[in-house]
Amino acid sequence: MNDVFATYESEVRSYSRTWPAVFDRALGSYLYDEDGTPYLDFFAGAGALNYGHNNPLLKKKLIEYIERDGVTHGLDQATVAKREFLSTFNEKVLQPRGLNYKAQFPGPTGTNTVESALKLARKITGRESMISFTNAFHGMTLGSLSVTGNSMKRGGAGIPLVHATPMPYDDYFDGQVPDFLYFERMLEDSGSGLNEPAAVIVETLQGEGGINSSRPEWLRGLYELCQKHGILFIVDDVQMGVGRTGPFFSFEEAGIQPDIVCLSKSIGGYGMPLATTLIKPEHDVWEPGEHNGTFRGNSPAFITASEAFRQYWSDDQLERSTIAKGERVGEVLTEIAEEHGGALAKGRGLARGLGFEDSDVAGKVSKAAFDRKMLLETSGPSSEVVKIMPPLTISEDELEQGLQIIRDSVKEVLA
Repeated sequence: MNDVFATYESEVRSYSRTWPAVFDRALGSYLYDEDGTPYLDFFAGAGALNYGHNNPLLKKKLIEYIERDGVTHGLDQATVAKREFLSTFNEKVLQPRGLNYKAQFPGPTGTNTVESALKLARKITGRESMISFTNAFHGMTLGSLSVTGNSMKRGGAGIPLVHATPMPYDDYFDGQVPDFLYFERMLEDSGSGLNEPAAVIVETLQGEGGINSSRPEWLRGLYELCQKHGILFIVDDVQMGVGRTGPFFSFEEAGIQPDIVCLSKSIGGYGMPLATTLIKPEHDVWEPGEHNGTFRGNSPAFITASEAFRQYWSDDQLERSTIAKGERVGEVLTEIAEEHGGALAKGRGLARGLGFEDSDVAGKVSKAAFDRKMLLETSGPSSEVVKIMPPLTISEDELEQGLQIIRDSVKEVLA
């Protein structure tokens, strides 16, 4: 790799160490290095590229918008681009699902939408305490870190992270303890020392935490517990929303309506920064300007997002395709796990994982896959899970090619 990165870029860089190539172009399910070598992408920008790289349907609208000098930077002014986003999102996504939310644009990234959700929940309830879950990941700013589980990421804060209490995620005790036994007892016992929570924040499928999928009945039980105790329910759908698990929202299967939903990553459609906090109208108690940010309304991303809603969410074709492709990935991962003892197939939709008892294996598999010209990330508290997240638009041939590379890579590492 060109020494420029080692010389001039901070030591904090990580993906460039995992994948030592200099990338130049990208299209669909492939990244190309500067020599033109194609790499099959089973990473998809950590979930920011659900529709693939430089999707031609979205690119056309983006180029038209830029060429006509459409507003690029608009803070939270009213713009044609934002009006198009709001109306198309309501028409194609919210209304067909019977959902009623107001949209806040808090800043361009996932941690921005989480911070705004936590802040709003505290304002609505007048309470400070948050409930988060074991192995959760919600972002890298202080509020988001306070509800994150990973000790390495938490350690980066350099100050105490307070006002959040972790509870066991679904199946944390391998089914030995009834759901919410501990949480409910803590809430109902005046001697438990648990401050009355403002909100619960949860991922229905933990991506960075190790591809840990919660059951719909667990999610429903948590939702009902929150309603019973007057606790707001926040779903962080930054990585698992926008179709990653099949439906547009990852919580649809559970039949619940969260008070607040956090979206970012693929919501902009094209991989451009955009975040949206969805708020039930009765909870929208912000004062004008009480939470803001210079880059909170990325107009070009509004344009590509709106086109993505029209192209991919006017019917259920993408949802059905994602579920079918996900089942195919699940089959192959189960086969691999059965062939090699000590491995576990995890996940749902096109958020899948292969966990290993030996935490060194996943990283070695990722490296072996890179040697075979494929990008494959790891996740989990000890990076013990191979994380499989291709674009949702991946072709069946590309998917099979990638699955064969995973088979070969695991075989090589465990030989």
